[in-house]
Amino acid sequence: MKCSIYVFIIFLGSVLSCKSDHKEEESTNRIVSLSGAISETLAALEMSDQVVGVDVTSTFPESLKLTAQDLGHVRNITVEPILALRPTLVLGLRDDLNPDVTKQLQDAGVRVELLDQQYSVEGAKGLVRAVAEIVGSQKAEAVNARIQEDLERLQNINKKLKVLFIYARGAGTLMVAGEKTSFSAMVSLADAQNAVTGFEDFKPLSPEALLQSNPDVILMFHSGLASIGGVEGLMAVPGISQTTAGKNKAIISMDGGLISHFGPRTGEAVLALNKALIPFDKP
Repeated sequence: MKCSIYVFIIFLGSVLSCKSDHKEEESTNRIVSLSGAISETLAALEMSDQVVGVDVTSTFPESLKLTAQDLGHVRNITVEPILALRPTLVLGLRDDLNPDVTKQLQDAGVRVELLDQQYSVEGAKGLVRAVAEIVGSQKAEAVNARIQEDLERLQNINKKLKVLFIYARGAGTLMVAGEKTSFSAMVSLADAQNAVTGFEDFKPLSPEALLQSNPDVILMFHSGLASIGGVEGLMAVPGISQTTAGKNKAIISMDGGLISHFGPRTGEAVLALNKALIPFDKP
């Protein structure tokens, strides 16, 4: 009799354990993140293990590329590769994801949450809070506190340096960032100013525009500078050597995701740019 009771207890424990494991499995998200900023946020909220798919801009942390499927560029993504990952949640930015793809995902029963992004400190903090609320994390304010801590370490730049961001993909594709871009906002937060005004988004780089803006500093992605042959390749671009930045070799290159995503690393990015600008703060 005692043996039977003992066996029954073991059986009951096994059943309850299976139910608990099943419940835990059901409560775990399978997240597809179609934004580098959102992917960084999920990592900062310690939810990387729930991410099964990412877009090409999700470069940080690097471990995501090892554990999540790379789905390519968000603007070219189709619904089939996403559905193949059996997602319970798809996160993206409102202006990026094709509305047809959004509808197809929703029709398939997948929860889709599209967020707005603002290129500001409050916008970055708001993105963190929004993602945390969607995934049920309580860590948003701790992440945002780290953003603020970095910003409080900024140094004042006496001269209002004019910074020109150049996007490069080889010598044949050179664009400059105008107003209302993430780069213009990043430069302003770092206590400098965008060297070009009068237009929004991006425009092709021209020798005339270079001479007119005459930047004190040129800012580029690491990858962009490498694509044109480094500093020497940049100096060979018509007009560059005639600018103040060119004459002083005032060239700064930084990680693309760090300075463009406006996610949980915003404070880190602003601080890094601010520190890089300090040596060029001369009378």
